[in-house]
Amino acid sequence: MSVRLQRWLVVGVVFSAAFVLLGLSVARQPLALDVAVSKALHGVYAEPLGRVAQAGSDVLGPVLPYVLGAALLALALRRREHLGLCVRLAVVLLLCRLTSLVFKPIFLRERPRDYPDLSYPSGHVVSVASTGFVLLLLCAWLWPRLVRRVAVAVVVAVVLSAACRVVLGVHWVTDTIGAVLAVTGVGLLSACALQLLPPGDGRSLDG
Repeated sequence: MSVRLQRWLVVGVVFSAAFVLLGLSVARQPLALDVAVSKALHGVYAEPLGRVAQAGSDVLGPVLPYVLGAALLALALRRREHLGLCVRLAVVLLLCRLTSLVFKPIFLRERPRDYPDLSYPSGHVVSVASTGFVLLLLCAWLWPRLVRRVAVAVVVAVVLSAACRVVLGVHWVTDTIGAVLAVTGVGLLSACALQLLPPGDGRSLDG
C-alpha cells in the first residue's frame, strides 16, 4: 500500500470518527450553536425568505444523486471503456448517500421543529455532498483541468443546501456539518477501497 493511499485512508477514518462523535454528542441535547441559530431563525420558514429556502432545498437535495447516477449510466453506455469507472463511482455514490438513511435511526435526533423523519445527519446535505464528491472523482479521472472549478461549485452548493435546511428550521447546524463529515469519511474510505483515487499527476483516462 502506497504512502499516499495510507494518508487518504487515515483522513477517511478521521472524518468518519468525527461524524460519529459529533452525532453522539448532539443526539440527546443540541449544542449552544444549534440553539442560538435555531432561535435566531425561529419562524423564518413561514416568511418570504423561507419560501426562497424551500425552492433552493427542492433543487439542492435528494434529486441530485439520481441525476448524477443517470449521467454515469449515459457515460458508461456511450463510452464503454469507462464502464468500470462509472460502476465504481456509482458504488461510492450509493454508499455516501446511505449515510443518512443508515445513521438517522441510530442517533434518533429530533428536529428543531415538528417535522417528519429524524435529523442527524441532514439527508439533503448528504445528497448534495455525495453528488459533489463523486463528481470530483469523475473529473479527476477524465477532466483534471475542471477539478478546481467543480470543487468551488460543490462547496457553494453544499453551503447553500445547508443554509436552506437551517433557515427552514428542519435541521440543526450540526446536522449539516455531520452530513459533510459522513460523506467525506465514507467517500474517501470507499474510494480507496475501490482504487478510485487518481494518481495525482494531472493525467486523464482520455489522455
